[in-house]
Amino acid sequence: MPILHGIVSAHAGDSPSGLAILQQLRGFQQLGSVLHIAAHPDDENTQLITYLARGRHVRTAYLSITRGDGGQNVLGPEFGDELGLIRTEELLSARRLDGGQQFFTRAIDFGFSKDYRETLRIWDEQAVLSDVVRVIRTFQPDVIITRFSPEASRTHGHHTASAVLSVEAFKLAGDPAAFPEQLKDLTPWQPKRLLMNSGGFGRGGPAGGTQGNAPGGGAENSTAVRMDISGTDPVLNESFADIAAQSRAMHKTQGFGNFGGGGRGGARVESFQLLAGEPAKNDIFDGVDTTWNRIHGGNEIGKLIDGIIAKFNPADPAASVPDLLELRSKVNAQPASRLVDEKRRQLDRILQACLGLTVETTVDHAEVVPGETIVLRHTATMRSDAPVHWLGVRYPNISKSTDESMELHSNQPAERKITQMIPTNTPLTQPYWLQEPPGIGLYHVSDASLIGRPENPPVFPIEQIFEVGEQKLVVADEPVEIIGESGKQKMRRLEVVAPVALSFDCDVQNFIPAAARPVQVQVTAMRGNLSGKLKLDAPSDWKVSPESQTFELLKIGESAKLSFTVTPPAQATSTEIIAQAEINGATFDNRRVEIHYDHIPPLLLQPVARLKAVALDLAIRGHTVGYLPGAGDSVAECLAQMGYMVKQLAAADLTEDGLRGLDAVVIGIRAFNVRTDLAPHLPALFAYCESGGNVIVQYNRPDGIKADKLAPYDLRISSERVTDEQSPVTFLAPDHPALNTPNKITQADFDGWVQERGIYFPNQWDEHFTPLIACNDPGEAPLKGGILVAKHGRGYFVYTSLDWFRELPAGVPGAYRLFANLISLGKE
Repeated sequence: MPILHGIVSAHAGDSPSGLAILQQLRGFQQLGSVLHIAAHPDDENTQLITYLARGRHVRTAYLSITRGDGGQNVLGPEFGDELGLIRTEELLSARRLDGGQQFFTRAIDFGFSKDYRETLRIWDEQAVLSDVVRVIRTFQPDVIITRFSPEASRTHGHHTASAVLSVEAFKLAGDPAAFPEQLKDLTPWQPKRLLMNSGGFGRGGPAGGTQGNAPGGGAENSTAVRMDISGTDPVLNESFADIAAQSRAMHKTQGFGNFGGGGRGGARVESFQLLAGEPAKNDIFDGVDTTWNRIHGGNEIGKLIDGIIAKFNPADPAASVPDLLELRSKVNAQPASRLVDEKRRQLDRILQACLGLTVETTVDHAEVVPGETIVLRHTATMRSDAPVHWLGVRYPNISKSTDESMELHSNQPAERKITQMIPTNTPLTQPYWLQEPPGIGLYHVSDASLIGRPENPPVFPIEQIFEVGEQKLVVADEPVEIIGESGKQKMRRLEVVAPVALSFDCDVQNFIPAAARPVQVQVTAMRGNLSGKLKLDAPSDWKVSPESQTFELLKIGESAKLSFTVTPPAQATSTEIIAQAEINGATFDNRRVEIHYDHIPPLLLQPVARLKAVALDLAIRGHTVGYLPGAGDSVAECLAQMGYMVKQLAAADLTEDGLRGLDAVVIGIRAFNVRTDLAPHLPALFAYCESGGNVIVQYNRPDGIKADKLAPYDLRISSERVTDEQSPVTFLAPDHPALNTPNKITQADFDGWVQERGIYFPNQWDEHFTPLIACNDPGEAPLKGGILVAKHGRGYFVYTSLDWFRELPAGVPGAYRLFANLISLGKE
């Protein structure tokens, strides 16, 4: 299973330096391998990966059990699946810097877990265990290194679970009776040892992420190995610490953008404790043959590569081509195995680099509709005088090829311009783990061969065929669009898109039971001259009129809004309504979500266009709410669904004039963590509250608060949270207006909450605050800081750490009713 790191093809003209090729040769010389395992993006020890991959030249990979989709995002409004995709790309960007490979399981990051047993239950322990075993059998590591202890501790339950799974997978990976369905394509594999990396957490390695603490496990045992992982990369002329810091800085959605340099360049000693397998005394590879001697008949190959390295001239890499061809013939004569096959691919990349051969396939636009033709511009460029013939191009997906041979000449790009059709049955591009509806803790993936991959294989794979010294060299390629100006270019992979994109005005829409309400769907053309029919797929007890509507769009980018009347049943309920467009006999039900950040490639998601329709009894008071954004959420849109006029505020609007006429002001999540312009305007905000306004502040993290105070009265935030979304709730002030007016809040309003109750609960507050509710995780003391309400002058100040940013977009009825009460405080 090839591990894709973003774009597969090399940009024309981007040949590695001679020194970089020498490092690649040293990597080919090494057959040792390490698999590093932890729970989330940002849990990995980036300096350890850098040291192993760039310093020891061993095959090094990081297996992140989750994609971080349940975490928080300091850059923007993306959560859930979108955040998981962003963090996948952040990890791939990190690995391109530190030299590692990247794997994932199907486990979903469902948020903070205090108990690893809960984690394993929600994930479906056997399913995720099978994924870990699959990755071990695929990558075939000699050594596995966990980041956390398998012993229960106060760290994140995901952390402990990742180690528990590692221990069990270590025992099973070599057992042919374990997960035998994998053995159609894989073979059992038993690593030498399983270690826990117990030192250095936070010192150039991970800092624990947004979701946990340092690894547990107690004192080092007698089998611990200590190893200095410091050093300098000769190609980049940077310390491993600095490279690791740059790698870690890719986790920008978690606030690690300031890790881009300044790593510690001195000695960095890490400790590795034995969890299973054979003990080691001096080095993690003790007793492991990391040379070609481990391969039957590999002794001669080892001697050949030793000689090539000894004679290699970084100023003239092409001089090594004849010896590399001899080495290649020896390697190709070896029986196939996963390790030998990977070494074959590695040697081909080295040969390509020594030739100075780069290939590139570009298209004018990276989006294609099934059945369309695309013009492919294949370019091959040589930087050396070695004799090379370009024999042709193969297109494996459509079983086609070109076979017109041409000789390549130094620094004279050769080009082939070929038109090919994308088959009409090609599925729309969507991350493979998001192609089917997920479970609570596990993504469903029908094609088992994809499990473990960080991203999709190419939509339209290409094989460029060359002849070098009477040997055929096949270079894997795929079509890309070059975006941006020279020096700031990005390559976007070819993606298959629908001819239309469908979208509702909002993700959630509130209804009054039995009362009709219009629902609008926007149809946007991705191709010109489109006509079709749009309908809404809803349960039979939700009435939709008309049954369908026609549309006609002439230009790309043109949109039409079509309105349907939807009537919910007479009782309070919720459902999903899906928009569907029929065009030329084909049905499309996709939205279009574009994600753009400078540190990752442009991303496109095409999820189902679905509306969460919620019929509920909801009363509101007041009319206009000001919303000051924080780190990013969609609460403002949900307030509009409740019937409020929502005014987006900037910090400069927090003045007497700017706040006049607002019934309430709501502060977005983590605003006090990410905004530096909020603190100077707090006196005006508190004065607005004192004169009769309502201020509602959503949760903030206790670290990095950019203001001296959060409220007009003393308030202290802790790291405590309630992770059980079904945790029983106790009403501490049952007669308080916030629990009674205009909606009578009952225990039923806390049913159906998602992911958790709340995070970063206050644990100290002034007596002016009245705590309204208490809740707790099993076996823990109740937390009373979920909703704190203080009367301030004629108005009210509310601090709430409940997860409104998750509950409101999820359409939780009780969350809407309770939040409406907070806004309505003091309103007649």
